[in-house]
Amino acid sequence: MTKFIKGMELCESFFNTCAKKIIEENFPKLKYSAGLIGYGSDVLGYDDPISTDHMWGPRFYMFLSKEDISLKDEIFQALCSGLPYTYEGYSVNFTEPNPNDNGVQKPKLIGTGRVNSLVFIKTFEEFLTEEIGTADLDNIKPHEWLSFSEHRLLSLVSGKFFTDGLNCAEIISKIKFYPKDVKLYLIASNWEIIASEQAFVKRCGECGDDIGSKIICSRICERLMRLCFLYKEAYAPYSKWFGTAFGKLDIDDKIKQAISGALSAESLSQREEKLAEAQALTAELHNASGLTEPVDYKIESYFGRDIKVIFAEKFSWAASKELIGTAFENVPLLGTFSQAGGVASITDDMDFKKIADFNRGLFNTI
Repeated sequence: MTKFIKGMELCESFFNTCAKKIIEENFPKLKYSAGLIGYGSDVLGYDDPISTDHMWGPRFYMFLSKEDISLKDEIFQALCSGLPYTYEGYSVNFTEPNPNDNGVQKPKLIGTGRVNSLVFIKTFEEFLTEEIGTADLDNIKPHEWLSFSEHRLLSLVSGKFFTDGLNCAEIISKIKFYPKDVKLYLIASNWEIIASEQAFVKRCGECGDDIGSKIICSRICERLMRLCFLYKEAYAPYSKWFGTAFGKLDIDDKIKQAISGALSAESLSQREEKLAEAQALTAELHNASGLTEPVDYKIESYFGRDIKVIFAEKFSWAASKELIGTAFENVPLLGTFSQAGGVASITDDMDFKKIADFNRGLFNTI
């Protein structure tokens, strides 16, 4: 059985050992960038042996200038002719894209013929447009940030360039994280959404709706987790890796423990207690951020009822106050398209150029 190697390590070694020599021997004057970026658990460092069954293996993206993109097919054929059949025990050859499965390619061991490598050759502008709907990273309008898939933003800034003659890393640095006004808008949105349901965990439970109580609790927990990502200026991945990334987030473990306790609580009283604790701890993270004036809060009863809250709307109000005079002053507090549209987990088989164009039109009507 082949020993598992993390994809990023495997791909970097594969490029430097095998592909780079072929490229430089056949195209000695070519200026290009190459690396592992975009789709894949290997880009985020979350890949494991299960990941190796499709779209994973010795691979990389190669970026050419607009002047050299006409060499794309010639370069690909040179690689197909010169690359080995396997590298570190993994197939370098892949099936053709499956049109019935979103273009998925799987490793296919061969011993003769030309290799069909998992190397994608594009201009960087073409790649960025496919990923987030635009390549003009210097002129992103405030509302446009809301149309971007947060997972795709993460997949771009988490990549690594093995060689970077076109300075792609510098280009990507422009979207390292949301601008301050966008971040404040998303913070206000998440606190507002929490506020809209903050009393319902206890209320549903008291009415005998334990399932409803648990569902609402999980929604609030997700919003608290998203707030933690925002305060730490880290993009959150889509659903498959959301909890994994949160577990690695550089925050007080007490927050993680309180959220976990709320989700796993066996009784309504324990659920309410842990959820209130998680909100209070996240509130501390807000005040420590310095993004707004400190917000006074405490765990208290909800308008005299036996329901514990911190009145989450106070934090939404504080963040909204900082948005006065910005492009987000009168925008409804809905969050990003990924969150409000419920498509945060759909990342690799959607046309985000069309989605971005639609969403820009939507926000222009607000």
